[in-house]
Amino acid sequence: MLLVVTYSAAARTGLRNLCRRHESVVARRFGRAALFDETEYAAFLALRLRESHGGDVQIERTEPFNEFVAVEPAVREAAAAYADRSAKATPYAAFAAGTDHPDPEAMRDREL
Repeated sequence: MLLVVTYSAAARTGLRNLCRRHESVVARRFGRAALFDETEYAAFLALRLRESHGGDVQIERTEPFNEFVAVEPAVREAAAAYADRSAKATPYAAFAAGTDHPDPEAMRDREL
């Protein structure tokens, strides 16, 4: 996928118009950003937008996130347990204290 992010009002307008005219290449739209299919035509459209608006348009190539490859099982289990907690106002650090769940400070320092 190609992620196209805009940083000015004019670039956002250009992205909105591009997405309306070329719906077939747009996988998802997020206001000032959009995901395009990974095709030459989508790349052409993204590059055309960047040529028109310069540094106000950023284009990144993305890849799907596979949680079973990129994340340790303990992190997935902690996310599921935290989502299912009984006291919804409890912050994760307090929830994880004294358990086998990963420490939030340790997770902040580890890259995927």
